[in-house]
Amino acid sequence: MQSTGHRLRDVEQHHPLLASEEEEEQLKGVCSASGERVWFIQDSCGIVCAVMTWFLVFYAGFVVNCVMLLPSKNFWFSLVNGVAFNFLGVLALSSHIRTMLTDPGAVPKGNATKEYLDSLQLKPGEVIYKCPKCCSIKPERAHHCSICKRCICKMDHHCPWVNNCVGEKNQRFFVLFTMYVALISAHALCLTGHQFYACVRVQWNECSDFSPPVAVMLMIFLCLEALLFLTFTTVMFGTQIHSICNDETEIERLKNEKPTWERRVRWEGMKAVFGGPPSPIWFNPFAGLQLQRLLMVRARKGGAEFSV
Repeated sequence: MQSTGHRLRDVEQHHPLLASEEEEEQLKGVCSASGERVWFIQDSCGIVCAVMTWFLVFYAGFVVNCVMLLPSKNFWFSLVNGVAFNFLGVLALSSHIRTMLTDPGAVPKGNATKEYLDSLQLKPGEVIYKCPKCCSIKPERAHHCSICKRCICKMDHHCPWVNNCVGEKNQRFFVLFTMYVALISAHALCLTGHQFYACVRVQWNECSDFSPPVAVMLMIFLCLEALLFLTFTTVMFGTQIHSICNDETEIERLKNEKPTWERRVRWEGMKAVFGGPPSPIWFNPFAGLQLQRLLMVRARKGGAEFSV
């Protein structure tokens, strides 16, 4: 179909790109600026997985602090390891919540209108695509998420453990989350191994405030949890770094899509995701956090825009 000098295509179905007059009236006001809204996906599976993640991190903190470090007679050993473990735990949970509550790069819903199309100032013969599911014009490298019910720019995948898509705007926080969880998992394994060795040496006498059977069960569960999380997050961290350095999302890799964009490889890709040249800010999940915006979320008719 040829119109106004450029070609209009649907991504999945051959519907007209522009919405009808009735559709445009229905879509008005549906999608406003996301700056005043908090992004949160109302997905039962994702919410359960996110709650489980927090529970397991708090369980690890309980075993490390109450079962192993506080009963220890070595003050400096307990202090150093306690501060390190809990600091990494705070960073891991902060990265998790930033990943979960950050807009991953959603394309405005219902923007496939004549006014918006005219504002793009398209060149003659230029092809643009419409997503028939969310009635939006899809930018290059955007994919539709059936769970978020939105098209996401540079969508890598939808992760139920963070109850969100990993995309252009929150990939940095997801990478930090996997890195910090891997670190606290490795730290917990080392502390558990040290605790078993110390307790065997004194035959479990004065080793813990808990009875030997209870302490053993708690530490065994911690070992299993730490091994599982360490394996999973290490693989995810390596996969994400590889994708960033190659400027290729997981979806693009699985679909074997040939790049039509100018790739940012290695450090250029890292700087694009983490923002600027290498610095300690790369590892700070609080960077760019606007507390005032979060505290002044306005309640509007129909609920939050991004509460899908």
